[in-house]
Amino acid sequence: MEQRTEPNREQDGDAGEQVGTIGRKAGRGLRWSLLGNLGTKATTFVMGLVLARLLVPEDFGLYAIALAATTFVMHVNDVGIIAATVQWRGRVEEMAPTATVMAVVFSAGMYGIFWVVAPYFAELAGSAEATPVVRLLTVIILIDGVTAVRAGSLMRGFGHDRLTKANIAGSLVNAGVAIALAANGAGAYSFACGQVAANTVTGALVLAWAGLPFRVGFDREVAVRLLRFGAPLALGLGIEAVLMNADYVIVGAVLGPVALGFYLLAFNVSSWVPSVIGTALRYVTVPSFSRLAEQRSESLSLGVQRSVPLLVAFVLPVAVVTATLAPAIVAFLYGEKWAPAAGVLALLAVLMVVRMLTSLAFDILTSAGATKATVWMNLAWAVALVPALWAGTHWYGIRGAAVGHALAGVLVALPVSALLLSRAGVRLAPILPALVRPLLGAVVAAAVTTTLVGLTSGMTGGGMTAVSAFVQLCVAGGGGLLAYVLIAVPMTRLKQLGARVVPARAR
Repeated sequence: MEQRTEPNREQDGDAGEQVGTIGRKAGRGLRWSLLGNLGTKATTFVMGLVLARLLVPEDFGLYAIALAATTFVMHVNDVGIIAATVQWRGRVEEMAPTATVMAVVFSAGMYGIFWVVAPYFAELAGSAEATPVVRLLTVIILIDGVTAVRAGSLMRGFGHDRLTKANIAGSLVNAGVAIALAANGAGAYSFACGQVAANTVTGALVLAWAGLPFRVGFDREVAVRLLRFGAPLALGLGIEAVLMNADYVIVGAVLGPVALGFYLLAFNVSSWVPSVIGTALRYVTVPSFSRLAEQRSESLSLGVQRSVPLLVAFVLPVAVVTATLAPAIVAFLYGEKWAPAAGVLALLAVLMVVRMLTSLAFDILTSAGATKATVWMNLAWAVALVPALWAGTHWYGIRGAAVGHALAGVLVALPVSALLLSRAGVRLAPILPALVRPLLGAVVAAAVTTTLVGLTSGMTGGGMTAVSAFVQLCVAGGGGLLAYVLIAVPMTRLKQLGARVVPARAR
């Protein structure tokens, strides 16, 4: 028994060392990705405030139609070449010429298709005038095709500092071009031109900083490997895009534009964490788990076992605060007229947790090369989601739509994701004990927050003004978060954090 046990210990030690090394690189990359996301989001927010004063609502509507088309195409246009570059087993220089040709050809093909169908798409969306805007904005998929392999190479080598700088430079160019054109009467074209200019600048910087010579060529064997990996991934991402937009179509068709406006606001607020944190995570999870999967299955499992509890511990308190303080959040940020969105936001807090976990599962499966599994994961979710949304919307309006979204995620998406991860060789059972404290902390935090909401409502007279909402957010939100930390974080860890925060002399 001793002879068999010792090698296992040695393997566990090697796996732990590999996870630690890659974890440090991923941590650095995540910090840069978060910085870039926050920087670009802040720039976009300020740009939106300025453009709202220079343009009319119709301009925003035309751009929204073009953006919807572009968002879908960007999910599938490079046939997964970026992720394939990150996950590639071997030297990137060997596959780069073939991958570059494939990315450019597929992007050009997708652009050609959308050039032809743009009039029909715009008319279907209710505004034929959006056709030229769609054709202009979708130019960015051509830029994406040229830069795909170099962007993947930077992610693979954890060069997120250079990616971040390139993205921030692009966002600044976007704001400058869009605002200048809007001030001179360019209308919806100001959005599209700004975005194309931004992607051009970002793409040029990526090409310059990737350190990968731009060469073209074609190796049939490499192409087959890329397609086997990338085609299912592109299909899975395409289904994911449908998942995130099906509710808009159904709610709008059943309840009309006013109800859809309330639902859209609630969904956007619930998407803050997935869009900022989740996008930053995706930049580092695929290269991190890909490097672990190259070693041995135990390394990948250990990396997942360490990552999932951390993600859950971070997301749960945000979801609890969002659910229990939804009326205060909506009233403080948007005003009392948006109050109907609060009930939807409270329910969509559940979806926030589901989206973060399924996104991580998608990245893990991608890193392990199981891209066909990503298709089944999102397809199962879509099959359950569409009827749930339809029934929920008819049954209970926008709240029913939120209930349908949450139930489909909890009852279908999460179990299917866990099953597919297990089939990919990831051991999930060791994660369960690490989830006990965060889950218990979330329950206690919800109880504390709800109690404090009742007390503060009585103190402020029960009305939901901006002042009373701010009081609730500070008192109830702060109390709930404190309760969560005291239970979810071990006391030894709290003492370590305290020792770092408080200098030795002060103690």
